[in-house]
Amino acid sequence: MAKRKDVRTISIFCAKCKTLLYKYHKGGRGGLVKCRPDRIVEDHTQGDLTCPKCRQAFARFQMMGGGPAHKIIQGKVYTKGMPRK
Repeated sequence: MAKRKDVRTISIFCAKCKTLLYKYHKGGRGGLVKCRPDRIVEDHTQGDLTCPKCRQAFARFQMMGGGPAHKIIQGKVYTKGMPRK
């Protein structure tokens, strides 16, 4: 990952049971749509894209922009560390 000024670490939590899922290096100013596996700093899941506590699916595996990504299902997660609009 290239060094950029607008990269920050955010925490991604399950919206249902409030369990920490990822610590992630987010780039850009937009909302969270996808997570690139190479930018995940801490992964608290078993890699199956479901919450380890309540077993709710929060993302789907998809090829986006020529590489693998975890496409976030909106409403299944919330984040901390992103600026408010």
